[in-house]
Amino acid sequence: MPEMAGAARSAVHTEGGAAERRAFRVSGIVQGVGYRPFVYRLAEAYALGGWVLNDSAGVGIEAEGTAAALDAFAAALADEAPRAALVTAVMWQAITPCGERTFRILPSPAGTRAATLVSPDLGICADCRREILSAGDRRYGYAFTNCTNCGPRYSIIRGVPYDRPLTSMAVFPMCPACQREYDDPRDRRFHAQPNACAVCGPAYRLLVD
Repeated sequence: MPEMAGAARSAVHTEGGAAERRAFRVSGIVQGVGYRPFVYRLAEAYALGGWVLNDSAGVGIEAEGTAAALDAFAAALADEAPRAALVTAVMWQAITPCGERTFRILPSPAGTRAATLVSPDLGICADCRREILSAGDRRYGYAFTNCTNCGPRYSIIRGVPYDRPLTSMAVFPMCPACQREYDDPRDRRFHAQPNACAVCGPAYRLLVD
């Protein structure tokens, strides 16, 4: 894994031993493909503190933990990326640890220049198809069902970073049930920007003259 030029290692002592902190920059098709939820779960698996966010250049990450955990985390950022992602580069540099123990998905900062790739729309996945066809499911028959693995991306985006307020879904606030899915790290709709259902999402009508 390449390290940014001029990086200098720094560490603090914690109960689990020496901790390091690294700032990562991930480039490629990493917005609209469930990459932030993937990073969140990966950081949880390696017991890392820090944060991840989308910005106009791709995905930014700061992670803190043991050197071994950070090395494994860095390798997995590309090797285990979501199927729809295309990681073209992962760069990192060592920064000063601050003792952060929890990992968060931060709000995206406003971008002034778009320098990242956005995923094309993704065909419906097996899980969403099953929901649409299952009588009794709350998304039964709902044509605009989607999740982090499928659904509209490029066709709804109005700017980067890729977040709901910068898409055509901005005018459809999520209902409580959809919001719970969006907020749940265990749900496949965790941070799925187009998340919607028949209660809160877009609808269609057939008009006949």
